[in-house]
Amino acid sequence: MPASQSAKDFFRPLAVGAPTPLTEIPFRPSRAIHFFDPSNPKMAAKIPAMVGTVDVLLGNLEDAVKADNKVAAREGLVRIGQETEGLGGGGPTQLWTRINSLDSPWALDDLTTLVPAIGDRLDVVMVPKVQGAEDIHYVDRLLAQLEARAGLDRPILVHAILETARGVANVEEICGASPRMQGLSLGPADLAADRRMKTTRVGGGHPGYLVRQDPPIDELGVAQVEAARATYQQDLWHYTIARMVDACAMHGIYPYYGPFGDIADTVACEDQFRNAFLLGCVGTWSLHPKQIAIANRVFSPSVADVAHARRVAAAMGDGTGAVMLDGKMEDDASLKQCLVMVELAEQLAAIDPELRAAYDAIPSGEEA
Repeated sequence: MPASQSAKDFFRPLAVGAPTPLTEIPFRPSRAIHFFDPSNPKMAAKIPAMVGTVDVLLGNLEDAVKADNKVAAREGLVRIGQETEGLGGGGPTQLWTRINSLDSPWALDDLTTLVPAIGDRLDVVMVPKVQGAEDIHYVDRLLAQLEARAGLDRPILVHAILETARGVANVEEICGASPRMQGLSLGPADLAADRRMKTTRVGGGHPGYLVRQDPPIDELGVAQVEAARATYQQDLWHYTIARMVDACAMHGIYPYYGPFGDIADTVACEDQFRNAFLLGCVGTWSLHPKQIAIANRVFSPSVADVAHARRVAAAMGDGTGAVMLDGKMEDDASLKQCLVMVELAEQLAAIDPELRAAYDAIPSGEEA
């Protein structure tokens, strides 16, 4: 927020008649953001059956949609939003869209078409290649004007993708640019190109990015550098995800991993998703239906973790002091970590009957 702006003004509508901005972004489970091309009839036909099986369905208007199909994708998303029961607007599955980049010929028409037609169903607008707060300010004002014209009673939220070095450098100001900010996603492919990274993968690690075990020492104290040594592949995206998580936590919004492009490698996909979950991300993108199940599993606390967290919470009582459980000390800091896990489990159980059954089946003795 600029120093010349009053803090009180930050939560005032940017257009007469626009909805009042939110002072807090509510948490809605969004373990998998499943992308689909609204211009593809086969994909569009599957959407009604997917409602209730995935937390977020996102109509993609940007990458993977050819220039000749941009209008068809936009119109297809309008039809899907208008005709699909339970999708968006408080339904069991959220409706998001990724508009075209703000410097493209299509972004303005994306917003001026979608908000009047399905603004009451549209939960989040994802903005690609966000460079700084100025990009969010532009979308913020435009959405307010369109919401006012459409008579909407709730603000459409904004999600930014980190796909440029400048965007990463400005990540804190992007997160705090508007009360509409819902979260951030890592965009590894475009970010890799912008940074001049030497990888052609979409997310995930790289076999050349590694550390090597120290060489063994022989009886004369000489390092045997030619000896066989173990290597450990490293995560190219650890720094960026950690910085993104901190910026989101600071501003009360939510971080997401982004895409994992190797659809066939479900094992590495699960590993990458789990790393992001452990670092603080709340969800990820799904580029294929098989990744939905992986994301739902990984971004939900395990039964064992929930059982342990409940035990700690029960043993800590009022949260002061320290206790010993299974030979480990648990104190106030431990309790705070466990309460994060318990709260997430409760939020997910409210929308996922299978998870609710699994968490309810935890024996009461496990919590004592």
